[in-house]
Amino acid sequence: MMTSAEIRQQFLNFFASKQHQIVPSAPIVVKNDPTLLFTNAGMNQFKDFFLGNKKPASPRVADTQKCLRVSGKHNDLEEVGVDTYHHTMFEMLGNWSFGDYFKKEAIAWSWELLTEIYKIDKDRLYVTVFEGDSQEGLPKDDEAFAEWEKHITRERILLGNKKDNFWEMGDTGPCGPCSEIHVDCRSDEERKAVAGSTLVNKDHPQVIEIWNNVFMQFNRLKDGSLQPLPAKHVDTGMGFERLVRVLQQKQSNYDTDVFTGTIAATQKITGQQYHFSDDKKDIAFRVLADHIRAIAFTIADGQLPSNTGAGYVIRRILRRAVRYYYSYLDYKQPLLFQLIPILAKQFATVFPELQQQVGFIGKVVKEEEEAFLRTLEKGLKRIDDIIGNANLNKTKSIEGKAAFELFDTFGFPVDLTRLIATENKLGVDEAGFEAEMQQQKNRSRAATAVDTEDWVILHEDALSEFVGYDTLEIRSRLIRYRKVKAKGKELVQLVLEATPFYAESGGQVGDTGVLDFEGERIEVIDTKKENNLTIHLTEKLPGNTQASVIAAVNRPRRHATTIHHSATHLLHAALRSVLGTHVAQKGSLVNEEGLRFDFSHFAKLSEEEIVHIERLVNEKIRTNIPVHIKEMNRDEAIAMGAMALFGEKYGDTVRVVIIDPAYSVELCGGTHVGNTGELGFFKIKHESAVAAGVRRIEAVSGTAAEQLVLDQFEQLRQVRESLKHPKELLKAVDALVSDNNELRKQVESLEAKQLIVIKQELLKQVESVNGNAFLGAIVEVGNADGLKKLCFELKKELNNYLVVLAANIDGKAQVAILIDESLSTSRGLEAPKIIKEQVAPLIKGGGGGQKTLATAGGQDAGNLLQVIAKVKALIE
Repeated sequence: MMTSAEIRQQFLNFFASKQHQIVPSAPIVVKNDPTLLFTNAGMNQFKDFFLGNKKPASPRVADTQKCLRVSGKHNDLEEVGVDTYHHTMFEMLGNWSFGDYFKKEAIAWSWELLTEIYKIDKDRLYVTVFEGDSQEGLPKDDEAFAEWEKHITRERILLGNKKDNFWEMGDTGPCGPCSEIHVDCRSDEERKAVAGSTLVNKDHPQVIEIWNNVFMQFNRLKDGSLQPLPAKHVDTGMGFERLVRVLQQKQSNYDTDVFTGTIAATQKITGQQYHFSDDKKDIAFRVLADHIRAIAFTIADGQLPSNTGAGYVIRRILRRAVRYYYSYLDYKQPLLFQLIPILAKQFATVFPELQQQVGFIGKVVKEEEEAFLRTLEKGLKRIDDIIGNANLNKTKSIEGKAAFELFDTFGFPVDLTRLIATENKLGVDEAGFEAEMQQQKNRSRAATAVDTEDWVILHEDALSEFVGYDTLEIRSRLIRYRKVKAKGKELVQLVLEATPFYAESGGQVGDTGVLDFEGERIEVIDTKKENNLTIHLTEKLPGNTQASVIAAVNRPRRHATTIHHSATHLLHAALRSVLGTHVAQKGSLVNEEGLRFDFSHFAKLSEEEIVHIERLVNEKIRTNIPVHIKEMNRDEAIAMGAMALFGEKYGDTVRVVIIDPAYSVELCGGTHVGNTGELGFFKIKHESAVAAGVRRIEAVSGTAAEQLVLDQFEQLRQVRESLKHPKELLKAVDALVSDNNELRKQVESLEAKQLIVIKQELLKQVESVNGNAFLGAIVEVGNADGLKKLCFELKKELNNYLVVLAANIDGKAQVAILIDESLSTSRGLEAPKIIKEQVAPLIKGGGGGQKTLATAGGQDAGNLLQVIAKVKALIE
């Protein structure tokens, strides 16, 4: 039986023999494409070729591409691990033709590979062909049908509708009919009983699509119409995990050697056994085996977990995995990070970036797990409260709003909430939960919606060229434009045939400047890169789109930005010199105001290390080292020691920035100074933590560094002046701090004595309301903390109590609510809820806290007596 590694290599070898260039996988995290967060198909990295924005080096290529999908048909995250063949991260084997071969060769080669190389039984294969669509005016794909008849019997060629057999990149863009190959993995007895042809595209777990040949013939416009493409392309994709399953004759992708190593390691770590079933425990094994791949590969490609964008997707995937091992494998400590070395070893030869960063990835994953395990504990306490309130109110189910709160705030999937509810003889309002979920999706969609019109092409064959390394002003012409609307604002995107404007990439911000259309000056507010186009963002379209244009970059802003980009390279090299060669760039921002540099390191930098780094960078600046920029073969650049960034996609020819071959050599497409002396001076402003194992330095150079020093000396002058120009400034400041601390202690002592007096007076005001101790009063305290301290003191003296204390502090309302635990349980009262529903509207503010103690602040201090009355009414 072939291993998965052998199967992958055979695919690449086969297409190499067909004169295809074998190219590396693009990063799984997408950059320079606003329509995607992740690479979700093998064709993503070739989008420019299909759109005509770039010419391929070879008309035939093949690869294995890392992909990630968490939404869309069959890719809902909550379903992954439940079935046997869908995944978050997967490999897509593919071969492409850019205006070269078409249906005849693509079909013949796919049949040859599957039946002659992989030896799949021909009687188990079915193919589908586009049946046509009268509404679109699209005919049946007779060409593909005729080609298939050369290889397979007619009864195994099935016609498919537009939904299954017409592939589209998105709402707009290249598209065309496709021909799928399906394999029937059922037993001979099952195949005799029910014909496989009746199960194709019916979601049968054993009759599955294995390969899709897309024949790109059209371009979909925004109005829905189709235009023929100037050149016809082939885009094929074969799911690697499914192929391995078929060739290794398994009933599930998870039973192949792609996943069995991870599952075996999970068994060893947890002490649990995997039984190949559909129960929750076995689903948990599959979830972990799938999710750890998505987590590890995205972090390796530079995407850290976060609360926004692509980082939030990774955090969701990681937290789903944690929920499963916590709930169903009874493992209550970090587990995923222990799987990283197993995964790294498995993919060492095909995706070496895991092995190269195994320690860093493990550190990030472990810290994320620890943080979420703490959140899970809080969520379990919260669901206990929700169940208690449901029992108290004699309701038979958990409200949909509460179930959504558990999902959104604490990461509880609805099935976990359902499980815990069932154990407590309760149901879940799932319709209410789905309604809340849909509302959130609608809000998210509305916030990110971008309405993009079709490109208006002025010059069909013109390509966009960047010339801004050598000049900041050039005469050019407009070759295409379109209008976009986002968040209610309309902008115009202009593409020039040649432009000096640098498009945002590699951490460097996009240029601003002016486009002069024969006297009509239009300001460029930003420059972005979309696929291979340099897009100039403006607020208006030129009156004459055929006019020649002088494109002029804002020179001072570009120069200041360039200084900070070169300073970033000097900083990166200094960090590796001072801290060690484990330091690797994890993100950057370079603009005219300064630089921000994120890097892998596991400890806070000491003051001595910061000074050492600054001195090393400034030494390189004073040496006035020439900055050499060369274009060379990528392998040659790596061989000479050039640093490449994980998660960046490089072509065969790369741009190398050399600042002393013995000090700094990096692959970089950004703009740089001619000599390091142009930087003038370098100064670090801040050093902080960003994520597990990632530190951040914010620094300035050039005139920005000069201004920083001037500002700090001015502050120092003002401090001296405020202290009456002491001879020894530090001693004067120490004396001031010491005096201040002594005075603070005296004030705190007086406040404590005052609070004791107030407490004694308040205890005299306690009244009994329905057998409960109630205390409501407006008190005079100097700050909001005084209210909380009073609550803590009163708690020692009372039983079965409800306390509401209010104060007018500098014209603003402050309120504290204290509830006895037993009263909270018996009456279903929660301090934060009282604050939100009763107090906040009256004081025009807000607040929060714990179940039995919460505080609020507001702008209106005129309703404090009403606040007390409202709270009292809760127990009357």
